[in-house]
Amino acid sequence: MEYRRFYQSGARYFFTVVTENRKPILIDNIERLRAAFRLCLSRYPFEIEAIVVLPDHLHTLWKLPEGDADFSRRWMVIKRKFSSALPVGAVNASKAKKREKGIWQRGFWEHWA
Repeated sequence: MEYRRFYQSGARYFFTVVTENRKPILIDNIERLRAAFRLCLSRYPFEIEAIVVLPDHLHTLWKLPEGDADFSRRWMVIKRKFSSALPVGAVNASKAKKREKGIWQRGFWEHWA
């Protein structure tokens, strides 16, 4: 299936991001998640208008700055920072090749608001 993301600078987006196999690790590592968001915000500013963190996934509403539509880079920073000190999960050859640790499901779901 071919999925095309809609990048619009200054837009609002609703995201859903899920852990691999819905592992309930987010609440137990909430400070790590907060640090990942802080790092991302310091490098690539945006507004978090709302966020809900559940054990195995999160929902958030972002407002991107004018002239910047790169939400994919922001999610890459957040996911990598969060995953950096966690042990590697079960990964297949495809994930190993892309240096994924088996912490997050690939990608995320976004809706332009």
